[in-house]
Amino acid sequence: MKNYYKIFSFIIISSWFFFSCEKDNLDPLGNWSLTPPSLIIPTDDIAIELDEETPNETVTFNWSPAYSSANFAITYSVVIDTLGSTSFETPILEITSGNSGKDLSLAISHRTLDEYLSYSGYPIDNLAGLSWSVKAKCLERVAYAPSNSISLKRFSTEIIPIKLYVSGTATENNNDLSNAISLKRLNNASGLPSNVHEVYTRLTAGNTFKFYSEKQLPCHQYGTNSNSELVKSGLPITVTESGEYRISVDLDNATYSLLKIEKWSVVGSPINNGWGGDEPLTYQGGGIWKASIQLVNTGGFVFRANENWSYLLKRVVGTTNRVIMESQATSQGVSYEDIPSNNLGHYFITLNLSATGYTYSMEIDNTAPDPIATPNQLFLFANGTMIEQFNKSGDTFSLNKFIPLQASVNYSLNSESNGSGTSYAINGVLGDSSTPDADKVIGNNTITESTNAITVTNDRALRLTIDFSQSKVNWEYYNFKLFHWQTWENRDEFVMTYQHPNTYTITTALNANYDMKFISPWDFDMGSTTPTNLTGTITNGGGSNINNITSAANYLVTINLNDDYQSGTYTFVQQ
Repeated sequence: MKNYYKIFSFIIISSWFFFSCEKDNLDPLGNWSLTPPSLIIPTDDIAIELDEETPNETVTFNWSPAYSSANFAITYSVVIDTLGSTSFETPILEITSGNSGKDLSLAISHRTLDEYLSYSGYPIDNLAGLSWSVKAKCLERVAYAPSNSISLKRFSTEIIPIKLYVSGTATENNNDLSNAISLKRLNNASGLPSNVHEVYTRLTAGNTFKFYSEKQLPCHQYGTNSNSELVKSGLPITVTESGEYRISVDLDNATYSLLKIEKWSVVGSPINNGWGGDEPLTYQGGGIWKASIQLVNTGGFVFRANENWSYLLKRVVGTTNRVIMESQATSQGVSYEDIPSNNLGHYFITLNLSATGYTYSMEIDNTAPDPIATPNQLFLFANGTMIEQFNKSGDTFSLNKFIPLQASVNYSLNSESNGSGTSYAINGVLGDSSTPDADKVIGNNTITESTNAITVTNDRALRLTIDFSQSKVNWEYYNFKLFHWQTWENRDEFVMTYQHPNTYTITTALNANYDMKFISPWDFDMGSTTPTNLTGTITNGGGSNINNITSAANYLVTINLNDDYQSGTYTFVQQ
């Protein structure tokens, strides 16, 4: 029995000793060293032409083993980076060798090598000068073999990805590549997938974005160059204005374009004023627009962008809810038609222009307010004083002018000029928008019979249209810019600041002998009949380019507009 006890005690002590020693040896900070491997082939300064005809042919990389003074296991991977690299921490390519990284050689196909060179922007049919090494890893220690140079000639045909995503600080995905926004791949005239992609999304001014072939790196990345061309591994792209955009990318021609979407609207027989009307949708995010709209007639309608008849979405013939841009239908091999509707009443109309969408839907709105009886006349009051009388047309009241409103003032609407009639208020505040810096900002609020005060989100001149048949107040305002150029394509667009009433200002550096105009693209374009003077008049759609700066300096520039924004005055004051 004592012998058994001694044997058992010896096993316990031996086990404790064994595990204690193993733990010490596994400590990466222990007293041991890692000698790097040595490269064997390819030899230094060799050139290899990658064969597009036999893309599965391989290039073999071979090396002698690294050495751990503590005899710990070592794993290997081949790393390739730009020529002259001394650090391979972020290589162009890193591939672990076979047998879980224990093999001392690795065969990489010509297709894989060409693909990774393409990821990094190396041009086709050209030799790419590179450095390669072998990374030896032992526990947490890493050692690299002294590198060799190698030149690889790419295939003569460029790789064109079949998927495309957009990501960056300017996009809706918060610069999270794993959550990048998909672009929709369009078809060609034969109905087959083309290399044209597009997406409708929101972009933020001053921030950047790029296009990616995958939601993770490495992958193809596309940016721009100094000529605003689409280039692989190019610079990040920026926009000067925040808002919603249609982004189009043509990988065949290496081009991209941006169309700013000021608004999508429903236009057609079902809405008030028919084809002469316009019912805007509100952007929801993710390429989706939506609004509650009163349908007063049956018949066909379309979706129209920017009040421009060149940008119409119609239904794809043979489908129940797919839409296509009328101008793109032929190039995509489909027919189109106006969207039919037999619905009457208030409906939520949703336009889905996400990559999985390009569809519309209609759902009855049970929350819509009942129409309000239309008064015979309508007046606007500021702190109890009548300031405007609206013009009536059917159930709609409007003014063809911009009313300078202030956040510090309480406004009200009344059916009598002395305020003794029916009072009206709105839900929410006027002028509140998710895109306040757009060229043209639009919105709408629900109108109710109430004595509550009407307020605006900040000082701003608004053009108002009040439709009692829909219990709705539609409003709009404009942001102006000082365009400043010697070459139009390289123009500056300086955003001016609104000041009460109907005044816009900016202090900025101006160059001598540059042309200038005051513009809100593209509804207002103001030149002058006295273009060489520091003060003068401006006219919408008229006058010459202003060229009044003879000494480059900072200037305070101010325009005062008449209430219809068709004319005004300007001043330039050197600071």
